[in-house]
Amino acid sequence: MNNFKEVDEESFISEYLEKIEKSRLVFKPIGFVYSNNATQLNSESTKNLITKIVILPKLEQALYRIEYYSHIIVLYYFHTLRTEQGKPLKVHLKGDPNLPEVGVLASRAQNRPNPIGLTIVKLLDRRSNILVVKGLDAFNGSPVLDIKPYIPQSDNINGALTLLNNINQKS
Repeated sequence: MNNFKEVDEESFISEYLEKIEKSRLVFKPIGFVYSNNATQLNSESTKNLITKIVILPKLEQALYRIEYYSHIIVLYYFHTLRTEQGKPLKVHLKGDPNLPEVGVLASRAQNRPNPIGLTIVKLLDRRSNILVVKGLDAFNGSPVLDIKPYIPQSDNINGALTLLNNINQKS
């Protein structure tokens, strides 16, 4: 016997789109980024950048055995973006006008509807509640929202395609 009521998909979607427009989520940072880097961040400048992630001392036990992972996924808030910049819905890939224009959600652009960054970094060291990482593209003081271990069997998708892969294959 099925306890689920048959739901009209169109009304369900309409109702939830309205709820989402009105909703507000609040995240409490678990820590922050500490970096003495004052340069513009881009994929080339951050590839070898050593940064510290300072986790709230009360959450130190949540890091138990994280040092057994070589890489971690860091989710952080783009706290330095100015809201007056607006939020374009389309951008050029990598900010390069010679590359195709795509929707911001089909890009890795910083100026997003929700300014949340995600970077996979090399974990170099753990010193109690401080993680020393390499390759983090976040500014000094960026609030860290979450950290997850990078697990190759789950996080690496063989054969995944990108827009540029598709364009190059058709050329």
